Amino acid sequence: MPVQLNHTIVHAGDKRRSAAFLADILGLPDPVPYGPFLVVQVTNGVSLDFADDAGPIHVQHYAFLVSEEEFDQIFARIQERGLEHWADPFHRQPGRINTNDGGRGLYWSDPDGHSLEIITRPYGG
Repeated sequence: MPVQLNHTIVHAGDKRRSAAFLADILGLPDPVPYGPFLVVQVTNGVSLDFADDAGPIHVQHYAFLVSEEEFDQIFARIQERGLEHWADPFHRQPGRINTNDGGRGLYWSDPDGHSLEIITRPYGG
């Protein structure tokens, strides 16, 4: 079997809030409890397993490859909720999207400051 990413743990100040936020914005099914985690499942079999963490959260980056239609839907939810978004990972181009590699992309933050990204084309592709 080739190596595949199966899951990653996302540390959160409030796993319920953060998992629900991601599932809502991406239009995914509600998070499911599994042991101490709340699991957000994406369609390629990878899950993001949210865990409560009382310490300082070390910000991570999570990028999601989406279709053009999904991009429009997610972008609409970001705008409806009045969330800040940027065209770049360093947040120097607020309120914009990028067109890198012939696709579209944008960044926004979750409640714990994790950097979230949607792209319609893989980078370098």
